[in-house]
Amino acid sequence: MSKIRATAEAALADVLADGITIAVGGFGLCGIPNDLIEAVRDSGVTGLTIVSNNMGVDGKGLGLLLENRQVTKVIASYVGENKLFAGQYLDKLLDVEFSPQGTLAERMRAGGAGIAAFYTRTGVGTPVAEGKPHAEFDGHVHVQERAVVADLALVHAHTADQAGNLTYRATARNFNPLVATCGRVTIAETEHLTEQFIDPESVATPGVYVDHLVVARERIKDIEKRTVRPRVTVGA
Repeated sequence: MSKIRATAEAALADVLADGITIAVGGFGLCGIPNDLIEAVRDSGVTGLTIVSNNMGVDGKGLGLLLENRQVTKVIASYVGENKLFAGQYLDKLLDVEFSPQGTLAERMRAGGAGIAAFYTRTGVGTPVAEGKPHAEFDGHVHVQERAVVADLALVHAHTADQAGNLTYRATARNFNPLVATCGRVTIAETEHLTEQFIDPESVATPGVYVDHLVVARERIKDIEKRTVRPRVTVGA
């Protein structure tokens, strides 16, 4: 059966429900599955737990779900670029579980690999380690971190083939390959869909992980922070 769906809404139709956990690829506004995020917003589902590096910025990306009050818990590494996110957390309207960035990446990788938990030195002696099992290895204390297995994973790819094999472009790859593996159901949006199979040497996410695939709408890609400097004239 074909994995391709006509729209993001069609791809999500049978998998969205109140109270589910959704892992979302991207880093800020780079490599985020915009079409799929907007379809989640438009569906009206509530009580969501979102697992992502951060929650985008105000009014963009995952910030749209915060504006719509559809999220009750976030597992993330970073809050700082979204004032609404920080405000809802400080006002105790949002449960936030902070996870060091590398630890969060490994938690998702472990979930996709069938590893229930692992030990790391990162976070020992800090609030992120409170209430978690500790063990000593090679003379160093480690904290146990549980894997992330999401009900639904949403990713953004640059190119996909009919089998759902995915490639990513440059830094837009970021968390997407890890997110793709840790969902019980994974939906990918892609900028380009090719009739030919992607060269196996170039595949970043094998199609076995991808349940549904949708071609993303063309849009201007937002830049979270634009940094510029004066143009220097050569020989001046």
